[in-house]
Amino acid sequence: MDSDCIYLDYHATTPLDPRVRDAMEPYFFEHFGNPSSALHRYGWKAEAAVSAARRTVAELIGAAEPQEIIFTSGATESVNLALKGIALQNEGGHIITAKTEHNAVLDTCRWLERRGYRVTYLDVDSEGFIDWGQLERSFAPDTLVVSIMHANNEVGTIQDIAAIGALCRQRGVLFHTDATQAIGKVPFSVDQCNVDLASFTAHKFYGPKGCGVLYVRKRFPRIRLEPLIHGGGHEFGLRSGTVNVPGIVGLAKALEIAVAEYDQESRRLTELRDQLWAALSESYPQAVVNGPRLDDHADRRLPGNLNVSFPGIEAESLISFLGNVAVSTVSACGSGEHRISHVLEAMGIGEQRARSAIRIGVGRFTTHEQIERAIGYFQAALKKASARVVAM
Repeated sequence: MDSDCIYLDYHATTPLDPRVRDAMEPYFFEHFGNPSSALHRYGWKAEAAVSAARRTVAELIGAAEPQEIIFTSGATESVNLALKGIALQNEGGHIITAKTEHNAVLDTCRWLERRGYRVTYLDVDSEGFIDWGQLERSFAPDTLVVSIMHANNEVGTIQDIAAIGALCRQRGVLFHTDATQAIGKVPFSVDQCNVDLASFTAHKFYGPKGCGVLYVRKRFPRIRLEPLIHGGGHEFGLRSGTVNVPGIVGLAKALEIAVAEYDQESRRLTELRDQLWAALSESYPQAVVNGPRLDDHADRRLPGNLNVSFPGIEAESLISFLGNVAVSTVSACGSGEHRISHVLEAMGIGEQRARSAIRIGVGRFTTHEQIERAIGYFQAALKKASARVVAM
């Protein structure tokens, strides 16, 4: 990474771990075969690598068998295959999700609504946790699936997906979780969490972009999906197309590293995050954390997540003064009009606070020295942004 730039946007993407790169490299050059080429050793080598990766991923997430792992191009494709794949097996039906889901889920649900499916969007509280009473009341005789993300990509809220999955199982309803931000950062087992389908992608845990997974339970219950991509019957008929061998090898290696190093990395990231927050709150006493409290239980918020509002200062104005610190606002631009984050809006924190919010993500390659430098940049930027507000 650029030594002059301090990267604090680890929720958007993560750099490739050199250990992952080393595992992938032979499959770009030496073992470049197509796994579907069954008549020569180039194909055999590639197929063996994919099979080994599938076994590794299955074991690391607690899947009963490797065939429950479907490799895709990323979490967005996995989400689409999960939700559309279930819905299109039925002529109509009902889906339950939350207002704070990633747009991969929300846009897919809206697509299904336009085709006659009904969708319930659950409310959340001020910390981003779903309304349990509303969830229990929302089940209907034709509810097909509940889709609730494990950890939120903006405010780091970790939902109790094991309890959600248990509730779904009691009612005979399938449960899908977008586990993209949680995988490798919090303990995750599809069996212990009562998950029927799970989506995630490698580039959120130091693997390559362009490679993801959809876990599909094959027994108790056996789930059948309608494929979205046709043309060869790859991935057990669910995702046609030549598979990304280097990406798959990299995904498995990245997940292996993340799970093995979870405990120490979680403690380190929490320490770095809290160090940064202590300095920010001292420099700007009006600053407020969005999402679960930082001193709350570790199973309620991602360790590397810090979402902060600086009331009275526009987030984009503050970022413009940050120089070499890479962070992001939690806003999106649509149709040429500035909109506040749908996550913060659903949490009911108010428009002004939402417009002053910045998402900060610390990660594996963040150092104490970088945090110290970032604090200096933030202190200078806060002074300049405050002076601009006063001048106006």
